[in-house]
Amino acid sequence: MFLRNSYLNTTVAALSLLCVASFSSSAQEKITVGLAVANLQADFFNQIKQSVDAESKAKGVQLIVADAKGDAATQVDQIQDLITRKVNALIYIPAGATAAGVPVKAAKAAGIPVIAVDRNAPDAPGDTFIATDSVSAARTLGEYICKATGGKGKVAVIQGQVGTTPEMDRDKGFKEALAKCPGLEVVAMQPSKMWMQDEGFAIAQDMLQRHPDITVFFGRADALALGAAHAVKVANLGNKVWVFGFDGDVAGLKAVKDGVLDATMTQKTQYMGKLALDSALDLIAKKELPKEQLQEAALTPKENVDPYIKQHP
Repeated sequence: MFLRNSYLNTTVAALSLLCVASFSSSAQEKITVGLAVANLQADFFNQIKQSVDAESKAKGVQLIVADAKGDAATQVDQIQDLITRKVNALIYIPAGATAAGVPVKAAKAAGIPVIAVDRNAPDAPGDTFIATDSVSAARTLGEYICKATGGKGKVAVIQGQVGTTPEMDRDKGFKEALAKCPGLEVVAMQPSKMWMQDEGFAIAQDMLQRHPDITVFFGRADALALGAAHAVKVANLGNKVWVFGFDGDVAGLKAVKDGVLDATMTQKTQYMGKLALDSALDLIAKKELPKEQLQEAALTPKENVDPYIKQHP
């Protein structure tokens, strides 16, 4: 009887240890992904975050989100914390051009793959880069502006953050379009710091004071364009001023429908978020990915805005 009880006790103990080991192994196998976002106040970034979050839950992945609120120094500290917490991959949307490569270098030094989204540090690119093909999209928008305005007008451009990937690419594509439309003359160009609506309003007001003959505004983000549209309304110019945006934010799409904006370029934010999480899992599994995964944006004037309001791509 003693031997039998001893055998049972040993068996129970062994099974207990096996359960603990299995639980520990399961806990260790739980994949954790860090998402470092530039600024969740911006609808564009918030939509990507929502999509990454939904895909993480669907795939059973733990997601840790860090919002830099537009501050590059804060983001560097946040990503260092994610590295310390040993995330298995980092989805990275740089808060600006300044020090954008620092977190990538730190993550790679720790053996953590990096998925850069929307912006890519030129000195330290991510293992893969997911973004809109902004050169092509801005060229398409420029061609549309040329056609809509009859190829004539005084153009004011409210830029995004100088040095960031989307700003440089949108500048390149727009210039390519205007090179074939000489009747559209750029008379004013000024950068913003945060791509925000209040900046767009202030910049547009200043531009209108210096160039009251402006007939076209291009805000390099919908928020900037919405600010410009408000400045035009306040100025009460008495003539048509075209206002165009870029992003396809919820507010931007509604503004196109209401005639506040004349058109925008709708980015596949929901898809890019899903693709970022799936790419993170692929890189964790040591799969090869292309260096760039560029997506098309859709020209969105009033006549085709409804489907994008109903279901954002």
